[in-house]
Amino acid sequence: MNSDAQTGLYLLTPPAIDLAVFPDLLARVLDSGAVDCLQLRLKGLDDADLRKAISAILPLCLARDIPLILNDRPDLAKATGCDGVHIGEDDGSYANARAIMGEDHIVGVSCYDSRHRAMQVGEKGADYVAFGAFFPTETKTAKTSVTPDIIDIWTTFTTVPCVAIGGITADNLAPLVQAGADFIAVCGSVWNHPDGPVAGAQAIKAAIHVASQDI
Repeated sequence: MNSDAQTGLYLLTPPAIDLAVFPDLLARVLDSGAVDCLQLRLKGLDDADLRKAISAILPLCLARDIPLILNDRPDLAKATGCDGVHIGEDDGSYANARAIMGEDHIVGVSCYDSRHRAMQVGEKGADYVAFGAFFPTETKTAKTSVTPDIIDIWTTFTTVPCVAIGGITADNLAPLVQAGADFIAVCGSVWNHPDGPVAGAQAIKAAIHVASQDI
């Protein structure tokens, strides 16, 4: 997902998008060079509408060599050519997702505040684990609240990449980068940035760079 040693920006789409305008906006954000991975996270859509969203967004990612990860649905991720799938606690098992996706695709797993869950799926071959929420977030109701220590401990004992998620902004991400997060996952701090999402993505990437210098 990210060949650079520096912490990557893992961008989540807004919870609802207008396909008449969103692809052009997304293209500008991706062209900023700040995004390392994109997750399409659209809850509640029927399969037909979700396929339409994937059809509009996947070509943008392919053209820029940015992995597209679909939330929740390994079946649609595989059928539509997405690079991978991200599953939460209520989205089925890692084993089922891997069986559908195969070994050549990305499977990431939400582990919240559980190093035990992370270790289990990591040992089974998960491509990354996600910890959080680290800060209050308006995007979703967080199941748990965690501190950067979970990343510090995780990266000390394993090489499985980890993603930090939950209420992360350019102003609060430094401890997560310095703890060793491989990716910083953001949504609102990019899409709701007062100067627009391109500026939001660039601000996150710049803050990551600054935090990395202090390691």
